[in-house]
Amino acid sequence: MAQVTSTVAAEEKPPTVWYALDSKQVIARLSSDAHQGLDSATAKQLLTDLGANELTGKKSKPWWLKFLLQFNQPLLIILLCAGLVKVLTGSFVNAGVIWGVTITNAMIGFVQESKAENAIAALAKAITTEATLIRDGQKIRISSRELVPGDIVLLTSGDKVPADLRLIQVRNLQIDESAITGESVAVEKNTQILQPDAALGDRKNMAYAGGFVTFGQGTGIVVATGNATETGRISQLMEQHTDISTPLTRKFDKFSQNWLYMVLALATLCFVVGLSFRGFQEALEAAVALTVSAIPEGLPAVVTVTLAIGVSRMARRHAIIRKLPAVETLGSATVICSDKTGTLTENQMTVQAIYAGGRQYTFTGIGYTPTGEILVDEKPVDLNRAKGLQECLIAGLLCNDSHLEKKNGRWEVIGDPTEGALIASANKAGFQQTALNQQMPKLDSIPFESDYQYMATLHATPQGTTIYIKGSVEAILQRCNLMLNTDGEPRPLDCVETLRQTTIEREVNIMARQGLRVLALAKKPVSNEQNGVDHPDIANGLIFLGLQGMIDPPRESAIKAVQACQSAGIQVKMITGDHAITAQAIARRMGINNNGAVLAFTGAELAKMDQTELAQVAQEGAVFARVAPEQKLRLVEALQSKGEVVAMTGDGVNDAPALKQADIGIAMGGAGTEVAKEASDMLLTDDNFASIEAAVEEGRAVYKNLLKAICFILPVNGGESMTILISTLLARDLPILSLQVLWLNMLNSITMTVPLAFEPKGKNVMAQPPRRPNEPLLSRSRLGRILAISLFNWIVIFGVFEYIRQTTNNIDLARTMAINSLIAGRIFYLLSISQLVPNLMARLSGTLPNNNRVPVIGLGIIGAILLQIVFAHVPLINDVFETAPLSLQQWLFCLAVGSPMIIWSAFVNRFDPPN
Repeated sequence: MAQVTSTVAAEEKPPTVWYALDSKQVIARLSSDAHQGLDSATAKQLLTDLGANELTGKKSKPWWLKFLLQFNQPLLIILLCAGLVKVLTGSFVNAGVIWGVTITNAMIGFVQESKAENAIAALAKAITTEATLIRDGQKIRISSRELVPGDIVLLTSGDKVPADLRLIQVRNLQIDESAITGESVAVEKNTQILQPDAALGDRKNMAYAGGFVTFGQGTGIVVATGNATETGRISQLMEQHTDISTPLTRKFDKFSQNWLYMVLALATLCFVVGLSFRGFQEALEAAVALTVSAIPEGLPAVVTVTLAIGVSRMARRHAIIRKLPAVETLGSATVICSDKTGTLTENQMTVQAIYAGGRQYTFTGIGYTPTGEILVDEKPVDLNRAKGLQECLIAGLLCNDSHLEKKNGRWEVIGDPTEGALIASANKAGFQQTALNQQMPKLDSIPFESDYQYMATLHATPQGTTIYIKGSVEAILQRCNLMLNTDGEPRPLDCVETLRQTTIEREVNIMARQGLRVLALAKKPVSNEQNGVDHPDIANGLIFLGLQGMIDPPRESAIKAVQACQSAGIQVKMITGDHAITAQAIARRMGINNNGAVLAFTGAELAKMDQTELAQVAQEGAVFARVAPEQKLRLVEALQSKGEVVAMTGDGVNDAPALKQADIGIAMGGAGTEVAKEASDMLLTDDNFASIEAAVEEGRAVYKNLLKAICFILPVNGGESMTILISTLLARDLPILSLQVLWLNMLNSITMTVPLAFEPKGKNVMAQPPRRPNEPLLSRSRLGRILAISLFNWIVIFGVFEYIRQTTNNIDLARTMAINSLIAGRIFYLLSISQLVPNLMARLSGTLPNNNRVPVIGLGIIGAILLQIVFAHVPLINDVFETAPLSLQQWLFCLAVGSPMIIWSAFVNRFDPPN
């Protein structure tokens, strides 16, 4: 019993390489018996020692602590400080408003991030099932939670594998392990000993927890349960690699820290200088006013709304965002690591080439849809003159246990995808499976067995009883002594000996280099009295009918999307559990390459590399095949170590750690497992790579709009801060009070800034290279823009306030007109950075697409004007905010003072174009 514990407990001893041991050795090491299984007492003790066969995650933080941690962000700290300042000055209502904004932002983050932590729970569901096993020599069925190492488990078609098993007996066993290994088709299992360095997808004598038995039967001994299984290892990888910050959050953190330091420095300067000219209370009021004016209280709300608009736009293009910052992250992606099956490809096997009767044929059409042409020399074939082709197609249709069904307007295979492709190819020639089965009823069959590599069926045909066979080229050819010509006539082997050795093998190699999976088909006429078929019946004397080459073809939309991404400077890399040759062929078809080269690396090769070599290979390679879950994770980390912003797609349990580590994890909404979805930042509702390209486009547009919003909000804070600071230095009355600043920053700014989130994307958004990951949020040109517009705002506020105060001696009126002049200038500035005017002109000329929104900015401007009318003319607001009503002439004066912004902003746009 101690032996068992030591082999399972990874922390005490390196795990045993079970697939490299003989099954008898495995049984002996686990103190079990192949026929009797474990006895109940031993099983009970092992369950007590090792725990239940379920995944256990580390203890999570309490919800209240998770919520409090949401406030550990510089931008929210600034808002908390602003609220605290207002409390210290007795402005409790203002403090409540500011803290309300802060709490709202924290709640949004809390809800979004809580969803991601359900990944471990989803993993646990993925392996919870019942198991049939042998204990005390009896066949029993128990919950998979009660399994322990040494249990003998029985598998049959339709079962979910309940734990990691070393197979000790199989009969035509096939297991779908796509969720664990990424293998696109079910794996044929055997019991042969493997090399210790065998890749996860090549361990054919193992059955892993979470796999699904699609065919046959098998018996295996449990070698790992719970967290010790491959699925458990994936769970631990996810715990070790927590969510990393996105480029947007990193830039906002840096920006917020710098802004916080600047605000504190200016407030301190203002307070110290104020003490030289005024009393303590007045100096504190000036410092408080400057602090409030410099803090962009409305910015978090604007950012949240802008990202939310991006979420809505992406949803219309089949991309569902689970975490708000992921909207922008896609726009800054420099590398997209994509799975192959179903994302880049159709996930429907399709026959594309046939060699029959000594001729090559190509097939058009995609998937199981029975539409398409059969071409020879690029011309439609006359089937009546291609009897050899007809025989090859009929053989594929009859020697078949699957069928096609149309569901929701889409053809699907019920059974094996390879057999579905054979049915579809025959349908394109006009052969119908139901009608043919009635004309040539099946009498008997030999199911496919991995030991023989073929399947055979016996049929009663109008020409007599016939055996049809399909299988691997090697298994079929060695049993053939005849082959059909184009007219369907058999030729003796001695007439085609050279042909058989050269042409057929050459055709096989041509198809293989194209990434096609090749099946050979043959037949054998037998006596009409024969009503059964067995292996000796097809040991020799077969007539070779032809080859059918099939592949899961790339999506046409995905090919265009890959080209669009590459034109935008984004590298596309294929990471798949499939074989390297197939993946490389698909990559060539899709144009996935690195400087024209399609370098492919296997998981076995990656395992031998250190971190430095891997980082180099990760950048140079275009295809990574047969990779294990931890290798996907290492590839993402290697690319990130080179400064890349990585988007990673995946749909299986094996993809979850890499999805969580990537800057943005993209899961398949249709075919994806719940584990992958919970670990992701974004879901594709149509499982199509083209939707990623669309989301990248929207992400870039969102970032552009975010920058516009920042460059619109901050100059107001800059102008207000400069006004208060200079007034303090000159010992003048403050032209704007802290409560008035709050009105500007919270209400007016948001009203005019939010519409920028609805700005349509620019025409050349995908013609530009990705932003540098280390590019600051405020570049030198943007900083120049903010300073220039801030200077104009300061001149307007300070100049109007001093002029009106001196001419009217009414300080409330002076402050009201200064603020309204500022708003007039802001309206002209908003028009200069938005696409409202160009779009209005384009709409009048009839060149504006229907999906562009013109009126939203206009509505924001109208809203801002209405707010200022309330600000100046509602008595209650006059009392609270210390403002005064304006005459029509005074309103026109404010408009005239703000109008020079038209010329000033045009000058600024020359060195920092907004679009």
